[in-house]
Amino acid sequence: MVIHMKKTNSFEIDMCNGPLLGKILRFSFPLIFSGVLQLLFNAADMVVVGKFAGKESLAAVGSTGSLINLLVNVFMGLSVGVNVLVARYYGANQEREVNDTVHTAITLSVVCGVFLSIIGIILAKPLLALMDTPADVIDLAALYMRVYFAGMPVMLLYNFASSILRAVGDTMRPLFFLTIAGVINVGLNLVFVICLHMDVAGVALATVISQACSAICVVICLMRDDASYKLNLKKLTINKKITIQIARIGLPAGLQGAMFSISNVLIQSSINSFGSDAMAGNTAASNLEGFAYTAMNAFHQTAVSFISQNTGARKFKRCLKVLVQCCVLVTVIGGTMCALGLAFAEPLLHLYTDEAVVMEYGLLRLNYILTTYFTCGLMDVLTGCVRGTGHSVLPMMVSLIGVCVFRVVWIFTVFEAYHTLESLYLSYPISWIATAVVHFLCFLFIHRKNTKDVSCELPA
Repeated sequence: MVIHMKKTNSFEIDMCNGPLLGKILRFSFPLIFSGVLQLLFNAADMVVVGKFAGKESLAAVGSTGSLINLLVNVFMGLSVGVNVLVARYYGANQEREVNDTVHTAITLSVVCGVFLSIIGIILAKPLLALMDTPADVIDLAALYMRVYFAGMPVMLLYNFASSILRAVGDTMRPLFFLTIAGVINVGLNLVFVICLHMDVAGVALATVISQACSAICVVICLMRDDASYKLNLKKLTINKKITIQIARIGLPAGLQGAMFSISNVLIQSSINSFGSDAMAGNTAASNLEGFAYTAMNAFHQTAVSFISQNTGARKFKRCLKVLVQCCVLVTVIGGTMCALGLAFAEPLLHLYTDEAVVMEYGLLRLNYILTTYFTCGLMDVLTGCVRGTGHSVLPMMVSLIGVCVFRVVWIFTVFEAYHTLESLYLSYPISWIATAVVHFLCFLFIHRKNTKDVSCELPA
């Protein structure tokens, strides 16, 4: 049954009607600010660790990033499935299905979070050992991971709940909640690391507590909204049909993220072979790159939500306009942020460390990555466009071959022959460009099929 729905509050955006550019900017800018704020808070973590705990602690926290992403991304992919499904039902005015998806999603987030906590705590040190993490770093890295994974239920709860809000065009309130949580995170970092000398455990604990605060805020928000996506804790359940649909879309997205992480784990292992100075420099540079990435990733999330809603409304020509405008915006904004990052690379790296050798390694990475980083943004936007149409396996396979397989082959061939960080970093832009081109061709094929189907439905 189709039920007419309209905007219930000023935070929602009508994605299916009217001019696109202003609405895309209104949707994406809070996501950019959210991402940048999150990275500022994460950078504060790294600065506090680097300045008050030492380079070994800095390397320990940094060395866990790719491994954490590997374990988390499969489950985080399910939040993409939630976003696509809620947006599609919302665009098609299917109120009952929206509500069923919301309650199933919230239940799944907690169940998956508990499972992931157990896995992460048990496997932390064995997996770090497999990555050849140096002896002066591994114990600190394992401790950080165990505390971090203890907070996984609230992390997934926040991500699933905020994906529901994004699906209906609300990106402003998650920004408010993130700001509150971030301030708490920074304050607790100072207390735990500087005052209580808790080292990496203090940083991880501060992160967990702040994530719990943001999760509580977004859940209360969903409970108070008088809309089709209103959350009622008494109605929490796992709808089998909805779960299958979330998994059908989300698992390939999660596996795609995991594939990126697998290649990054191998790259991190290769970086580890150059010692703790290279690890620390790579960590600092990666944190700086994250500011550009999160700004570009906002347009990936925008593309997913806008194209999902318009696909549900069967407005396929509008989907093509979304792709074009998101690609232009991600190139302009991503390119600008990368240029600024290169221009101020040295003073920014000084925020993390004062050691010359660590600085040198950080500058090396930035020079190779930031010059072409906008192509990574294009790749992500095009992936989101394909996924927003409801196709989930296709972008996963493209990313598997274009990113994961390519980088693995590169490590065991080119890097093996030319054992330098320069040859390692070169694998990034090549994989981004090739994968972006293939995703674009896939979207064009899907778009032509959809527009042809719509024309066949029109009366003669």
